Amino acid sequence: MNEPASVFRALHHGRAPADPLVLPGPWDAASARVFEDAGFPALATPSAGVAASLGHADGRTPAAEMFAAVGRIVRAVSVPVSADIESGYGLAPAELVERLLEAGAAGCNLEDSADGVLVDPRRQADRLAEVRAVAGDRLFVNARVDTYVHGDPDTVAVVEETVARARLYAEAGADCVYPIMAPAEDLPRLAGAVTVPLNALGAPDGPSAVRRLGELGAARITFGPQLQRRAADAVRELADRLLGR
Repeated sequence: MNEPASVFRALHHGRAPADPLVLPGPWDAASARVFEDAGFPALATPSAGVAASLGHADGRTPAAEMFAAVGRIVRAVSVPVSADIESGYGLAPAELVERLLEAGAAGCNLEDSADGVLVDPRRQADRLAEVRAVAGDRLFVNARVDTYVHGDPDTVAVVEETVARARLYAEAGADCVYPIMAPAEDLPRLAGAVTVPLNALGAPDGPSAVRRLGELGAARITFGPQLQRRAADAVRELADRLLGR
C-alpha cells in the first residue's frame, strides 16, 4: 500500500464533494519542491508547462526529454507524481509503461487526440486496456477526453460523445477520466455517468473556485500549464522592474 501508485490512487477516493484532490502542475524540479513544501499531497505535471521549461512548443517535446524531465521532478520530491505524456509519443503500451516506471511516475495522462484530431474511441479504449494490462496497479491512468477541444459541436452532441468515450475508457481500466475544457454546467452529468473519479480543469483562483468544481462532481482538479504561465508572468514583471519600466 506504500507504493506511489497505491498512495496516489487512494487520494482520489473517499473525498467529500467540497474537498476535491487539488494537483498543482510542476514544470521542473524547483517548482515541484515549492508545491510539496506548500503541503500538496501529490503533483501532476503539465506537458505544455514542461515543454515551455525545456524551450519547446506545446506538443513538440521529444519523448526522451519529457521522460527525463518527469524523472527529475519525481526525484526532487517525496510525494507521488503523475506525468502528462500527451498521446503517448507513438510508443507501444509496454514501452510506454516501462518508461513511466523508470521515471518513477505514479500515474499518467493519456489523451484521445493526436495532431488535433480525435482518435477512434474504441481504438483508444483498446490502447488503454493494453496499458492497464502491462502496468497492473503500478500506474494510475487518467484518460483525457478531448471532445470539448477537438469535437465539432455542429455535427456531434459533445456531452453525449464525452459520456460515451468516458464510459469506454473506464471499462477499459482507466482510473479516472478527464474531459478537459468541459464547462462547469456539464460536470454533474459527466460525473454521474461514470463510476471512476472525474478530473476537471480548474483555474488557480483560490479555494472557493476549487470547492465549486468539487460540488459539481469533480473529484480531482488540475490546472494544465496555467501555473507555469503565471510564474513566467511574474518573472517578466521582475525583469521589467530591474529595467526600470
